[in-house]
Amino acid sequence: MTEGSSRKEALVALALEARKKAYAPYSHFPVGAALLAESGQVYAGCNVENASYGLSICAERVALFKAVAAGEQRFKAIAVVTETMATPCGSCRQVLAEFGDDELQVIVADPEGQTEIYTLGELLPASFTSKDLPPFG
Repeated sequence: MTEGSSRKEALVALALEARKKAYAPYSHFPVGAALLAESGQVYAGCNVENASYGLSICAERVALFKAVAAGEQRFKAIAVVTETMATPCGSCRQVLAEFGDDELQVIVADPEGQTEIYTLGELLPASFTSKDLPPFG
């Protein structure tokens, strides 16, 4: 995938397609995500809700978990498409921080193609990561 605006547009387009597959019968808030790994591979995800609300999962984590299951652990950017250009929730920000650094690009978009770009560090300052844990042994 190329750098710059064409990369952003491609990620947003993939996230928009993933959003169409969302299972959101309770919130009626479909979300799609497309995660760009350092390898250049892109992993898409959509939110999947459950009648037992706590068992639902966000699109961002679906994409990330698919990527990790495929062997990826480093990421460059994620695009998230919602009706309102919502940023990832706190749980998704924390999970992204496990595998991305503060410079991970977070692109939020709406279905009409409007976008805003943040870094993970802007969305989750002073994140809790493995460096905050005591040494083992």
